[in-house]
Amino acid sequence: MERAYRVALIPGDGVGPEVVREGLKVLRRCSEIEGFPLETVEYPFGGEHFLRTRETLPETALQELREMDAIYLGAIGHPHVKPGLLEKEILLRIRFELDLYINLRPVQLLPGVETPLKDKGPEHIDFVVVRENTEGLYIGAGGTIAKGTPFEVAVQESIQTRRGVERCLRYAFDLARTRPRKKLTLCGKKNVLTYIFDLWDRVFSELSREYPDVQTDYGHVDAICMWMVKNPEEFDVIVTDNMFGDIITDLGAALQGGLGLAASGNIHPGKVSMFEPIHGSSPKHAGKGTINPIAAILAGAMMLEHLGEKRAASRIHRAVRTVVKELRGMGAGQMGMSTSEVGDRIAQLLSMDED
Repeated sequence: MERAYRVALIPGDGVGPEVVREGLKVLRRCSEIEGFPLETVEYPFGGEHFLRTRETLPETALQELREMDAIYLGAIGHPHVKPGLLEKEILLRIRFELDLYINLRPVQLLPGVETPLKDKGPEHIDFVVVRENTEGLYIGAGGTIAKGTPFEVAVQESIQTRRGVERCLRYAFDLARTRPRKKLTLCGKKNVLTYIFDLWDRVFSELSREYPDVQTDYGHVDAICMWMVKNPEEFDVIVTDNMFGDIITDLGAALQGGLGLAASGNIHPGKVSMFEPIHGSSPKHAGKGTINPIAAILAGAMMLEHLGEKRAASRIHRAVRTVVKELRGMGAGQMGMSTSEVGDRIAQLLSMDED
C-alpha cells in the first residue's frame, strides 16, 4: 500500500493561518524523514472569505473534502461576522456532512508545563475525552415563537439516537481497551436528563458486557468537573454527549497548561477526518507572531496517527516534550520564542532518536 496523502488545509481566521503554517512545517519535515509524500490543497474558507464573497462552504468544496485523506483546520471565527454563522456553516457542516461522529480530546500534562492544580503533575493528568460529535443540542432543532416580545419562547432540542450513542460508546470502549489502565467513565446527568441519559446508560451497560477487560463507572457532569480539578488521576477515558463534552474539554485544556497545548480530532474511523487546535481564532493575537502553535502541531500528530503514520506522530510528541521545557510559558506572548521559532525548533528536533 502506497504511503502518500492528500490533506486539505483550511487555515481559517485570526491566528489560524499562523499556527497552520507552523504545523505544516512540522508535517512536511516528518514526511521527509519518514519517506511518505504529503500533498496539500489549501481552501480559503473563513471570515475574510465570507466578507469578500458571502460564501461559506460551497457544495463543490465539500465534495472535494470527501476525497481527501484528512483535513487540517486552523480556526474559524471572525469579529465582523455574526457569531455562530461561520461555525455553523463551515465547522459544524463539515462535522455533520462528513459524519465525523467522534471528537477526540487528549488531556495530558507534559513534563515542564505548569498546571493550575496544586501538587499535581504529569502522572496525575493523563486522560482522553471522547465526545459524541454529530447529535445532541448541536443539531439545532427547535425555534422561537413571538421573538422580540415579552411572550417570547425559545426551544432547542437535544436529539440522541441509539445508533449515534452506540457507535460513540463503542469507540470509547475500544480506545479504553488499548490503554494501560483500561478504564472508561460515562459522564452524564441521568438524575435530571432522564430520557437522554437513560439511553446512554442502558447502552453503556450492554456494551460493558462485551468488554469485560474494561473497568467502567459513571459520574454526573457536575461531579466530573469537580473531580477533574480535585482528583484528575481518577480518569483514563471519559465518554459523553456533545454539549457536556464541549464543556469538560475546555476545563481539561486548562488542566494541561492552557489552550495553546490542546489539540483535537473530529473523527470518522477509517474515513476522512479533521484535526484542529481547540483555541479558536483569537483575533486579538493575530499577526503578532506570539501565539503558541503547539496545539496545532499536536493536532498534526493526531492526524498522522489517524493516517497510520505512528512513527512520525511519535517524533512530533518527542520534539514537543523537549520544546515545552525550553519555553518560559505556554500563553501567547509568554513563550520567550516567536510562533515561527517554536515551529522551527520542533521541526529541527524531529530527527532525534527515541529515548
